[in-house]
Amino acid sequence: MNKKQFCSIPDNLKDMELWGFNWLEYVTAIPSPLVLVTGYKNNGLANATMDSWLCFSSENDFYCIFGSVNKYSHMYEIAQNQKQLVINFPDKDVIGKCMSTIENNRYDKDELALAGLHYQNGSKVNAPVVDECFLSLECEVAWEKRLFDGSDHFVLCVKVVNVWFDEEHYSADKLGRYGESGYLYNIHSPLNPETGEREPYCVGAVNPIKTV
Repeated sequence: MNKKQFCSIPDNLKDMELWGFNWLEYVTAIPSPLVLVTGYKNNGLANATMDSWLCFSSENDFYCIFGSVNKYSHMYEIAQNQKQLVINFPDKDVIGKCMSTIENNRYDKDELALAGLHYQNGSKVNAPVVDECFLSLECEVAWEKRLFDGSDHFVLCVKVVNVWFDEEHYSADKLGRYGESGYLYNIHSPLNPETGEREPYCVGAVNPIKTV
């Protein structure tokens, strides 16, 4: 194993367009779950936000922590005002429709309907549960904290209060949770720090390795 250290941005990356992300985001390219976060905007219409950079933890209760939520986004507005949202997990068959919500980000429209997605209201929270997504987590906002002093991004923690799970996916002898039919991950355009070569953005899946 030949490890090299990178504590400052290499010269060949300094002029590269990184769209506001830190260069280490691309160099490490650590996969993160890809989800569709839904809620109701102040006008009562459904909002849809594709998100990643999140993780899960539990101690008695089950929590999701979003690592970076822009304070100017509809998602943050909903977290602030409604205090409720749903985290929906798409599989490969529906990811195209979910990703289309990025281009169809319209405050005056039902963004789920615009993407051709169907939903029903949550049973524990007032937020949309997307029918086409195989797993949906109804959540209540627990706390938030600025990423750093003066940042426009917040770390947001939500508590899971109800779960909708498709039987075809939680049954290992059917579609299952993993592989091409299960959870999807954001792989953020990996960069080679020495050459500056950039691989294309892609979506990945998990292929479990069984250990003894």
